[in-house]
Amino acid sequence: MGYLDGKAALVTGGTRGIGRAIVEALLSEGCNVVMNGRSPEKGKEATDAIGAGDRLTFLAGDVSDKETCFGLVAGTIERYGQIDIVVNNAGGSVGSSVLWEMDDADWDYTLNWNLNHAVWTTKKAIPDMIKRGWGRIINISSIYGKMSLPTVAHYVTTKHAMIGLTKAVAAETGTLGITCNAICPGFIKTDVFMTEGPVTAAAMGMAFEDWVGMVTQISMTKTTNEAEEVAAMALLLCSPQGKGITGAALNVDGGACPY
Repeated sequence: MGYLDGKAALVTGGTRGIGRAIVEALLSEGCNVVMNGRSPEKGKEATDAIGAGDRLTFLAGDVSDKETCFGLVAGTIERYGQIDIVVNNAGGSVGSSVLWEMDDADWDYTLNWNLNHAVWTTKKAIPDMIKRGWGRIINISSIYGKMSLPTVAHYVTTKHAMIGLTKAVAAETGTLGITCNAICPGFIKTDVFMTEGPVTAAAMGMAFEDWVGMVTQISMTKTTNEAEEVAAMALLLCSPQGKGITGAALNVDGGACPY
């Protein structure tokens, strides 16, 4: 069916937005996929809509919890016999304020949700990848893993840290047949964008529509990107042609990032 026949992937936060697009792209190349999300209802809805039969499994769980992350990796191996690809996509931020007014609980949850979840799944998956000398780890960072934005210091900090994690893991696994890369999407109108964006805009004293106009103006295309464009980058990284790409932080942002 495709170049990922027989491979097994875990995609966190996979029921909608970027994660959903990556799930569907991996399935299109023959991969078996475990799709994670917090809501069993949304999981069933996505699974039914995609219609991939036994090649798609939904596992519910909040990835801000370490044991949940370990369980997702173990569940992928139990379901499909191995884990070859990990896409650490789940993430976002809770609350929006300047750092000195930020609630500690919001900081801690965002740290676990974005960064630590990627650490936990990666740590658990690598030993199984080593057995076959092949693995692909993809961390979904952000353009704000390379730039900054006020009132979301927790988000900016963790997305920068995901790129550091990516480079560290790539250095440790480079001779083992495993690659580790980060993708840095620009503004994509996912559900999270539409729910968290107004909160950020309000914290900056702006109307949501004005905020969208402001943030998209930093790109060369002056518009948002599509989730499918991020999924295409993920497929490249998993393809035979992508084996030489590791330790990279690749932008899908319409030219917003300066590097």
